[in-house]
Amino acid sequence: MSDTQKSLFAQRFRGYLPVVIDVETAGFNAATDALLEIAASILQMDETTGLLSLKETLHFHVNPFEGANLEPAALEFTGIDPTNPLRGAVDEDVALKAIFKAVRKAMKAVGCQRAIMVAHNAAFDLGFVNAATERASIKRSPFHPFVTFDTATLSGLALGQTVLAKAAVAANLEFDNREAHSALYDTEKTAELFCYIVNRWQELGGWPLPEVAAEEAGEAENAEQKQNESDSE
Repeated sequence: MSDTQKSLFAQRFRGYLPVVIDVETAGFNAATDALLEIAASILQMDETTGLLSLKETLHFHVNPFEGANLEPAALEFTGIDPTNPLRGAVDEDVALKAIFKAVRKAMKAVGCQRAIMVAHNAAFDLGFVNAATERASIKRSPFHPFVTFDTATLSGLALGQTVLAKAAVAANLEFDNREAHSALYDTEKTAELFCYIVNRWQELGGWPLPEVAAEEAGEAENAEQKQNESDSE
């Protein structure tokens, strides 16, 4: 399949599907500290305008894995009580398998070959997802094992802010600090921020790249010329 036959989504990120992830944890060490909450936002692209938007979000409270460390300071910061039965928590493998299934379905729908994680300070989130994937004995994750789109870096470039809340305000997005540090809320706000930056870059003329646009215009002109020649015969 040529590039021009691929969906705009597949063309835009070289066959990668960006999926926004946020995790809430009981510490900073992905190997020893519990994963307590995870959310994944699936994006969609308008095939006419090429603009990105949020399509759907999956969200799970997660049971600490056996032997997991629970740092009191981390629990105080997030406000999560892992022992609360009303959390409706599931095991890591249940959450990950549901998210991976949804991601693969989205990849197939737009012709992407792999997913790429979008997150704010993405190395942290990717580390916890990779560690949980290994613990769950899931042989293959749809996500690239080390490449990410980090919205902290992107918003630093585009907006002069690296903190999620401040970047959202700079992008004229609503942000409620009282809702922050919930995986569901932070994921969707990160998704809105990523879409804003990608869409704004397009509006400023940064995409498609000038040489790509010129090449496509030339191909269209040649095709029209051949059609005209055929019609005149």
